[in-house]
This record gives sequence, structure tokens and C-alpha cells, in this order.
Amino acid sequence: MLNRIIDWSLDHRLLVLLGAAIFVAVGLFSMARLDIDAFPDTTPVQVQINAVAPALAPEEVEKQLTLPVEQAISGLPGLESLRSISKFGLSQVVATFAGGVDIYFARQLVAERLGTVELPDGMPRPALGPVSTGLGEVFHYLVTGGGDLTELRTIQDWVVAPVLRTVPGVAEVNSWGGFEKQYQVHVDPARLIEHDLTFDEVVEALGANNLNVGGGNVHAAGEMLLVHGRGRTGSVEGIRRIVVAARNGVPVLVGDVAEVAIGHEIRRGAVTADGKGEAVLGLGFMLMGENSHEVTWRLKERLAEIAAILPRGVRVETVYDRTELVDHVLETVRKNLFEGGLLVVAVLFVFLGHLRAGLLVALAIPLSLLFAFSGMVRFGIAGSHLSLGALDFGLIVDSSVIMVENAVRRLAAGEDRRDRLAIVRDAALEVRRPTMFGELIILVSICRSSPSKESRGASSGRWRSPSCSRSWARSSCR
Repeated sequence: MLNRIIDWSLDHRLLVLLGAAIFVAVGLFSMARLDIDAFPDTTPVQVQINAVAPALAPEEVEKQLTLPVEQAISGLPGLESLRSISKFGLSQVVATFAGGVDIYFARQLVAERLGTVELPDGMPRPALGPVSTGLGEVFHYLVTGGGDLTELRTIQDWVVAPVLRTVPGVAEVNSWGGFEKQYQVHVDPARLIEHDLTFDEVVEALGANNLNVGGGNVHAAGEMLLVHGRGRTGSVEGIRRIVVAARNGVPVLVGDVAEVAIGHEIRRGAVTADGKGEAVLGLGFMLMGENSHEVTWRLKERLAEIAAILPRGVRVETVYDRTELVDHVLETVRKNLFEGGLLVVAVLFVFLGHLRAGLLVALAIPLSLLFAFSGMVRFGIAGSHLSLGALDFGLIVDSSVIMVENAVRRLAAGEDRRDRLAIVRDAALEVRRPTMFGELIILVSICRSSPSKESRGASSGRWRSPSCSRSWARSSCR
């Protein structure tokens, strides 16, 4: 087999050169399409199920939310493990699937099972987390400037985040810090007793008087006018004027039995920046399998566009983006590849003592890289510090050095003035079998030394909880 390949290559040298040119073109095209990242994402296929219950302690969250969800989704096809965490007001269950399971198929299976979960009355329905991984957090930015923390958080939630979520490749934009704005009604029990009212009546009045309803339409002069009742409140004064009941023909308003004010949701954390006090932080997550370099650039460009429409005095500032890390990695890899390639070529010229032979051997380096780029694009492997920075040029040119050096040696000897092609053929056949065995030994040793999929999944699946955690049949609360 090897003899026929060598004979055919020597007899059809132009076709071999043409095939090499096509191979180079395909490799260059693949290099342009290659995804670039700082490091590979080894996170297994995971689906998060989150539920928020602000009034429950960790033990109650575990019993009423986490345990029913775990029991419902256990036994799914391809499910490898279940891990959960139960904190004050938060339940999170992480389902890890086998590596070959499609993430969207896994989410569909989990969503179908969640529809069958029976929860106590008043418990919120669990929801799936974003389609992202542990390495999907690629962008951080601060919202600072004029206004208080409530106003900054409102701008982040209703102006900045909705626009960033439309960026292609973005899975979710989260908000940290500030105060989440709420219209709060603080009912005074003494006033309720004074007006002979109950707390439930106030709640019902607030719900019934805070909505818009349709009223059909009216035809007039060939035109149709829509009729609707506008009852939704949008201000503190509007809430105060809601009628709860009537006593002796006199309406009792919400403002008569309660204090209405603008407040905020219960805080579970804060963000400080640059030693200047609190700020509002936004976190951008990319979709699983996306190119972090491209997604981060899109986020930066869109954030610059948003800055032009913000209120006066409010600023958005990028504090972390993955492009800086990726650019540093690319620069390091580019430098290592360039310097390593030059060093190998220089050593080849010195030891072979033949310029043309050195160039032929050196050609194995770019051809091997282009072949690697084509394979990486085909199998969805991103160019990273691990996949590109670990290239060993000595191993790449090892077989080429042996074959070319043997051909140069036999050509220099003359071989009784035989035909040059015959001499090259004999020289190639003489060393082809041992060089092939050497290549196979190197390939097998590399494959054996690379970490297995199971070990990668186990290392990335560790979970620690400061409160109440559960993993399969073991449960502990601290």
C-alpha cells in the first residue's frame, strides 16, 4: 500500500502539487472560519431548573420545591446525575446529561417533566435557566452616574438589558446591585379597624382597580372607534385614590388605610466599584457553543450605541470582556508558533546542510497546521491556548526530516548514476515503514495521555453549598 502511494506520487507530481494547492486553499478557508477562544469549554450538558420563593427558609424550599422537582425529572433518557441547592428563597436543580445529548433535546425532556410536578398552593412554577455554561459569562459592565440606586437599577432592567438580549449569541443578561423598584402599600391595622375593613378587601381592591379592560367598539360616521377602560395605575397618587369600600356613601380610599410609597424588593447582595460606593452591575452570558470573541465584540458595540440614549448623567462602562483575554491568548499563541517555527527551520538548515531540503521539511509545518484547522472546523473544536499553544513542531517534522535526509544522503552518494526519481523512491521506501510506526506510536501516546470525557465531566461538576444541598439519595442541611 505504501509502495503504491509513493510510486503514484512520483509519477504524478503535477497532480500532487495541484492537490496540495487545493489543500492549502481549503485550510486557509477553514482558518478564516475557525472559532477562537481563550480556553475550551469542558462543561458537560447541563440544564438548570430555578424557582424563587422569597418567604421560605432553606428547609422548606428543600421539601416543597427541590425534592418534588428532583423526583419528577429523575430517570430521564441520558441523565447522568442530579445536583441541587436550596437557599433562602431559592431552589436550583442541575441535571447533567451524557455528552452526546443535544442541549435543546435535554431541555425539552426536562420541560415536559416539569409540567407534571405537583407543588403546594402558592408555590411558584420552576423555570429553566439560560442555555449557557459555566464559562459563558463573557461580559461585565457598570451602570453609574446621576440618580439613586433605584433609578440606576430601573434603567438597567428596562433600557440596557432588553437591548443587549437582542444581540445574536447572547443567552441572558443579569442584573446585580441597586434596588429593584416596587410600589409598596403599607397597611395600617388601626385604620382598617377604624373603617371596619379587612386586609383581604384592600388586596382585592388593588387587584380589581389596577387593570385595563376592553369595551368593544362604536361605529360613528363610517368610522370604528375602540372603547376600553383604563384603570391601570402608574403612580403613587393613583394607588392612593383606589376605592376600597364605601361607608355611608363616603368612599374609603387606599390612602385612608395605608401608606403608599416607592420601595424596593428584599436585597440579597450589593455591588461596589472603584471604591466609590455602590453601583449596578450587568452580566452578559453567551449561548452554549457560540464564539465568545465575536459575541463579546457585538455586546461592546451595542453597549456603545445604548450609551447615546441614556438619560443625562448616566454612564455605562465595560469592566470585563472576554476579548481582552482572547486577544492576549492569541498573541501568545501567535508568538509561540512563529518563534517555534523559525527555530525549527533554522535547526533544519544547520543540520541538513541543504537549503532546498530544509525548505521541503519546513513545509510540513504549515501544511500540518492547515490540516489541523480543517479538522477543527469540521468537528467544532475552537482554536484556544490548549489546542494551538501545545503544538510541537519537532513531532510534526520528525518523519519529514528522516525521509528527506535519507533522500539527500543517497542522492549525494550518486548511487551509480541511477535516475534521480528511482533514488528518491528507494530512499522513501527504505524509511517509510519505521517512520509510520513512529508516527503511530506518537499518536497513540498522545491519545492515551489526554483526559477522558468522564474525568472532565466529573471535574467540572463539583458543587458546594453553604446551606442545604442534595445529590441523589443523600441530603444534608447546614
